[in-house]
Amino acid sequence: MDDKVFLEALQAKCIIGIFDWERKIKQKVLIDLEIPSDVKKAAGRDRIQDALDYKQIAKHTLRFVSKSRFYLIETLAERLAESLLRKFRLPAVKIRVSKPGAIRGARSVGVEMTRRKRRASGK
Repeated sequence: MDDKVFLEALQAKCIIGIFDWERKIKQKVLIDLEIPSDVKKAAGRDRIQDALDYKQIAKHTLRFVSKSRFYLIETLAERLAESLLRKFRLPAVKIRVSKPGAIRGARSVGVEMTRRKRRASGK
């Protein structure tokens, strides 16, 4: 499937980082999501009921991130992917989490990953 829905630069604040000072203040992170979604039905019928509810996905993402307290952005991205796949029954999600200003001289640093829904075992 080539169709996808994307959310770009969702901004949230959370406790993230390994240094003592980072464990005391919320820092800004940016989240980009790409979700495979067959948009043909929604486009053809022009009905919100046939579309992926990206507003609910955004709200869940912002809530999840703002409550998180991870040391690594890798962990934040992994746990967010697991949560989105489970809650919204998504086939897959591509997540990019970036932390602006984390490295002097760089606009941002981050991680990008794609996770897919696990297939149920035959047991």
